[in-house]
Amino acid sequence: MNLIVLKISEDIMENKKIDAFKNSKIKVPFFYPSISKDDQLAVKNALNSPLLTDGPLLKKFENNFARFTGAKYAIGVSNATSALHLSLKALGITKGDEVIIPDMTFVATASSILFTGATPVVADIDNDLNISIESIEKNITKKTKAILPVHFAGKICNINKIKKIAKKNNLKLIEDCAHGIGTREGKKHVGTFGNAGCFSFYPTKNFTTIEGGMVITNSKDIAKYVTTARNHGLTKTLSNRFSSGKPWDYDVVEPGYNYRLDEIRSALGINQLKRVKKLNLQRKNAAKYYFSKLKDVNEIEIPEILNQNNHVYHLYIIKIKNNSRISRDDLFEKLLSAGIRTSVHYKPLHKFTMFVKKGKKYDDIINSEQAFSEIISLPMYPNITKKEQDIVIQTIKNSV
Repeated sequence: MNLIVLKISEDIMENKKIDAFKNSKIKVPFFYPSISKDDQLAVKNALNSPLLTDGPLLKKFENNFARFTGAKYAIGVSNATSALHLSLKALGITKGDEVIIPDMTFVATASSILFTGATPVVADIDNDLNISIESIEKNITKKTKAILPVHFAGKICNINKIKKIAKKNNLKLIEDCAHGIGTREGKKHVGTFGNAGCFSFYPTKNFTTIEGGMVITNSKDIAKYVTTARNHGLTKTLSNRFSSGKPWDYDVVEPGYNYRLDEIRSALGINQLKRVKKLNLQRKNAAKYYFSKLKDVNEIEIPEILNQNNHVYHLYIIKIKNNSRISRDDLFEKLLSAGIRTSVHYKPLHKFTMFVKKGKKYDDIINSEQAFSEIISLPMYPNITKKEQDIVIQTIKNSV
């Protein structure tokens, strides 16, 4: 019976996708969200609650996510940027401090550090696009207070070595797990190696609350700070204030932020989390299919297929080799002309004005500089069909 329901659900998703693009030139979208009928019903039911934010659904979502990751605490917030910001604040990162991050990441990783008054210091990457251990060590100074690695594209970075470096140099460790929902090293989930782990539930992520994020930690103090700071610094939650006593009788010990996660998105998160293992398996199967069809194309380099759960393929990124007769930009245009949407993840941080204007030279940033001219992210989402992948694959083979 469950298999029948699952097949019907997948057919509904495919029909919705066809309807969404039937009047456009898009044959293969870069991403298409997996929203089921149950997801829609959960959101609708949440709207019937008299408490639309800071309520029981948020608490349930947090408890479920903590259980899923194996963390003691999970605190829902408005997005991954706020998760990073509050984690840094909870660890006392402030003006004059330096935090080491990879050069190849979304700008929010750096922005969250700037919000604290601290300085983001970019490190180079390795061939797999994750942060370079050697570059981390080269960038540690007396001002360094934390390392903030990213589990890039859903593949776990060399987190055990990074943890050793942090311990050796008495540094805090915050993991950017925006791409890594479901990524594990053995039985240990990303985000549980350091002081805190930060997740994103943006629409393109491995599951979504539309917008939203989560901080996980094993520290009671970090959890307490994030819980208070996400809600303007109030010492009582909304549900606590109206459960008994005087709702206005609370304290504010320091300025906080409006970084709350509401009941509607929490309801969607609860439901999506139930399906995340299946959604990740679909991504892995799509990655395997790309691999099987593209492995003999000499002009490109493709991600390796890993047998464990240390890659959940949030992104599927290929590299155009020097011996190819086509550049990355030209391949992008070829794919676009064929109705295939692709992207590039990411423009290196050191190329943005906010870094360039500081006047620092980045002569030691070599790998991310080269990778930026080579990488292209192919369509990847749970319900991508082999027919859609074949269109992508054949266009690449015809182009390179």
